[in-house]
Amino acid sequence: MFAFKLTTVGSSLGFIVPKAAQDHLKIKKGDTVYLTEAPDGTLCLTPYSPDFERQMKLAERIMDDNRDALRALAK
Repeated sequence: MFAFKLTTVGSSLGFIVPKAAQDHLKIKKGDTVYLTEAPDGTLCLTPYSPDFERQMKLAERIMDDNRDALRALAK
């Protein structure tokens, strides 16, 4: 478990990410992290965009469905 200390950032709150948590999440200064809610109501901090994951799954489905057309276009 990691503990985060809240601090004031302008008129908002921010938190300090300990080095061990940075290493675990594979994040660095300037990266964007996402706080998502799981179906059970718990929160998850992740460096992966849930929107990007959804878009990639959709793209993979489209590529699978249209494999022959995409192959013809690639020539």
